[in-house]
Amino acid sequence: MKNSKTKETVKFSYHQKIVIALLAITQFTVVLDFMVISPLGDFLMKSLSITPKQFGFAVSCYAFSAALSGILTAGFADRFDRKRLLLFFSTGFIIGTFFCSVAPNYHFLLLARSVTGLFGGVMGSISMTIVADLFPLEMRGRAMGMIQMGFAASQVLGVPVGLYLVNTSGWHAPFSMIVILGLCIAILIMKYLEPINKHLEEKKDVNFRHHYRDILMQPNYQIAFVTIALISIGTFLMQPFASAYLINNLKVSPIQLPLVFMFTGISSLIVVPLAGKLADTMDKFNLFAIGTVWAIVLLLPIRIYVYCHYGLL
Repeated sequence: MKNSKTKETVKFSYHQKIVIALLAITQFTVVLDFMVISPLGDFLMKSLSITPKQFGFAVSCYAFSAALSGILTAGFADRFDRKRLLLFFSTGFIIGTFFCSVAPNYHFLLLARSVTGLFGGVMGSISMTIVADLFPLEMRGRAMGMIQMGFAASQVLGVPVGLYLVNTSGWHAPFSMIVILGLCIAILIMKYLEPINKHLEEKKDVNFRHHYRDILMQPNYQIAFVTIALISIGTFLMQPFASAYLINNLKVSPIQLPLVFMFTGISSLIVVPLAGKLADTMDKFNLFAIGTVWAIVLLLPIRIYVYCHYGLL
C-alpha cells in the first residue's frame, strides 16, 4: 500500500491554492465584464437609442480586439514573467473598463469596449498558461475546474448585482463596480502571486514568424483552434441578445431577469468543478465528446420552441 496515493488524492500545496484563488477571482472579473454586456442589451439599446445591429457591434468589437490581441501576444508572451504579463494586461483591462463606466455615447462605448477586449481578452489565456506552468497534468483538470468557477460565480453573483445596479443607478454602474474589483484584484496579485519565470531559463531565440508557423502547421493544434472557434461562435450567436429576447419576446421583467442568470450560474457552479475532477480521472477527449452531445440535447428544445413560435417549423 506504499503507492496508495492516486490522482484523486493528490493535494494542492499552499501556494497552488493561492494561485487558484487569485486566478479564479481574476476570471470572475474578466468574465463578468464580458458577460454583463449581454444582460445590459435591452437597457443599452433603449438608453443610447441604438438598433440591435449597433448593439451587436458593441459586443463584437470586444471579441475582435481580443482575437487580435491573442494573435499578437502569442509571439512574445513566453519572453516575460507570467506575473508581470498578467499585471500588465490587468492594468489595460481596468483602464478600458473605466472608459466604459464614463462613456457618454455609443461611439465612445465602442472604443472603450475595443480597448477592454484588447487587454481583457488575453487574461484568461495567461491564467491557463500559469496553470500549465505550476500544476502537473494529473492536477490540471481540478485546478482549471476551480478557476472556471469564476465564470459561474459571475452569473450567480456578478450579473444579478450588475442588473440591480442598472435598475437603480443606470447602465454605467456595473462597469464602475468592475473597475473597483479589478483594482482590488491587481493589488492582491502584486502582493501574493510569486514570480512565474522558470520558462525563461530555457533560452529560445525563435523568430516570431517561425513561431507562428510551427504552431499553425501542427495538425492537433489546427483541430483544437477550429474547435474552440466553433464553440465560441455557437455560444455568442445566442448569448449577446439573451436579455433583449427574454424581455421583449418572453416578457420577462427586468426585475426577474437576474434570476435567470443566477440559476444558470448555480448550475455551472455545480457542474464545472465536477467536470474538472472527471478530467483528471478519465480520457479528456471522451469527456469533451460527452459534454458536446449533452449540450446539443439541451439546446434542441430551445431551437424547436423558437422555430415553432415564429412559424418556421
